[in-house]
Amino acid sequence: MISQAIAIPRLIVSKHHGFNDLPNALKKHGFNKILLIVGKGIEKLFKDRIDILLYDRELNITGPTILEELDVEKLSPLAYQLESYDVIISMGGGKAIDTGKYISFLRQIPFISVPTSISNDGFASSGASLMVSGQKKSVAAKMPYGVIADLDILFTAPERFYFSGLGDVVSKITACYDWQYEESHGVGHIDHYALLTAKKSVNSVVRLPKPYIHEGLFIKEVVDSLIMSGISMEVAGNSAPASGSEHLISHAMDKLVPGRYLHGVQVGIATYIMSLTQEYRMNRVRTFLTETGFFEHVKALNINRKTMIEAIKLAPGIKPNRITTLHHEKYMNKALNVIEEDEILIDLFAMS
Repeated sequence: MISQAIAIPRLIVSKHHGFNDLPNALKKHGFNKILLIVGKGIEKLFKDRIDILLYDRELNITGPTILEELDVEKLSPLAYQLESYDVIISMGGGKAIDTGKYISFLRQIPFISVPTSISNDGFASSGASLMVSGQKKSVAAKMPYGVIADLDILFTAPERFYFSGLGDVVSKITACYDWQYEESHGVGHIDHYALLTAKKSVNSVVRLPKPYIHEGLFIKEVVDSLIMSGISMEVAGNSAPASGSEHLISHAMDKLVPGRYLHGVQVGIATYIMSLTQEYRMNRVRTFLTETGFFEHVKALNINRKTMIEAIKLAPGIKPNRITTLHHEKYMNKALNVIEEDEILIDLFAMS
């Protein structure tokens, strides 16, 4: 029998001035002894908000501690050197959140995520991107007990993180297609609630009328979408609802040009390529990425056409145990053809 026990966030705040709710939320949920981890520069940048926590006499807080260690070999012993806490809070970008998430997983301590950007769904998922033997790997970690998404904080993030978040949101379209394709070819099985959650997470954003794109409601919908994406993966027990052929292309780019482009940006480009390849919701994906300014942002990055072609070719080998559309020659050839034929893609990539 398949277990139906899953871990989902019990505390979700997604609104303007949301961080101000954190002290009372901690007390309400019975957390008193707290480890506060922050990313580099976060303490100074958001000192007024952090002070709200530090000056609350009913809370016993250690920190803020700057910790962005991503090396598993170093992080594991560090985790067991810490004293026991009721909860670990990480505030910052991906490094700080993945660090706190993994420590809480090792120590079996509840974890609360306070993202300062929406570049991907990592702040609301159970996975962590860490260094293992010198290579970045996705490893099991702790599903957040809580997510505090302060929209005012998120609005201060550099614009490139906003576009990265958009790319990660829209990728659920091609990922869900790949998941269904995979099951139809005898690999794995679909959890239909996870599939529904993943589809709803992206539809709530891509169907918003154009005038909302530059308003606060849109950012909130992106945050909520990424939270739902993290939950869909927890329900499924794997990353399939949110990660398909488009993510494999992004992982291949990480090997070819490591660290050059944000994950969500790579994923967003690959999503458009795969939507054309799958012939699935391609008009919706094209319209969304055009109207949000995503394509315009990507064009300024001068991504090399040959790099993208090589990434597509390498992608199936990233996870040979999966059977996405890109694992079959028919779709591989089609993906390579759309790079050369689609007008947007022709205009998007720089020639070597």
